[in-house]
Amino acid sequence: MGILEIVILGIVQGIAEFLPISSSAHLIIFRDVFGIGNGINENVALCLDIALHLGTLLAIGIYFFKDFITMIAKGFTKGIKDKDGKVLWFLVIATIPAAIAGVLFEDVIENAIRTNYILIACALAFMGIIIYLADKVSKQTNSIEQMNWKQAFLIGCSQVFALIPGFSRSGTTIAAARTLKLNREDAAKFSFYLSAPVVLGAVTLHLLKSETWTIIGANTNIFIVGILVAFIAGLLCIEFLLKYLKKHDFKIFMWYRIILAIIVIAMTIF
Repeated sequence: MGILEIVILGIVQGIAEFLPISSSAHLIIFRDVFGIGNGINENVALCLDIALHLGTLLAIGIYFFKDFITMIAKGFTKGIKDKDGKVLWFLVIATIPAAIAGVLFEDVIENAIRTNYILIACALAFMGIIIYLADKVSKQTNSIEQMNWKQAFLIGCSQVFALIPGFSRSGTTIAAARTLKLNREDAAKFSFYLSAPVVLGAVTLHLLKSETWTIIGANTNIFIVGILVAFIAGLLCIEFLLKYLKKHDFKIFMWYRIILAIIVIAMTIF
């Protein structure tokens, strides 16, 4: 696998993990439909996948480092009586549905849908419209600190749909948060917070296997480059989206999803 292909896929992961456009769908489309990195074997694919997710996880951890430290410290000392401590336990509650669904159904969904490019394209277009409409009809009234347990749990439940390539983890959680009247910036921020434990859990499950380290050892260059590129792209993308949403809505992402879906369907059929 060439360095250029790793860089392209790393940039794709770093951008699509945080923008509401579905990183899983983009990696499938770029590999299988556009042919970038589609010749790699399973071991290299696994190594790259872990690297890219570690890179985006590192981006979240670095960008929101102070937020996470404050949440953890306040969460375990003052609990729900403190506004930052309460957010930590909101994240715990919201993570449970996706964690359970991921363990039970991720492989099943992956095997059933991964090569169904028409379905992935339809999911891209459909969810793009949902995100736009959810934002359009919702009033920007609440911050993260004004959330309640029920809202946190419902946002967590929405994350389950992200197991389907094309729906997007950030997209589903932002749409749910906007429906529950969180303002745009805080909806995106809570979505970013929420991605950290889910990605960490998925990566940890792989790293606990001894064979994973053997694969990484045999593909060290791919692993290092993948982490670095996804980290840099992810860091820049988080910064961009939080600033962008202060003045703009999600229309551009809806149209991007629809156009990409049309391209994928056309390339698949013809």
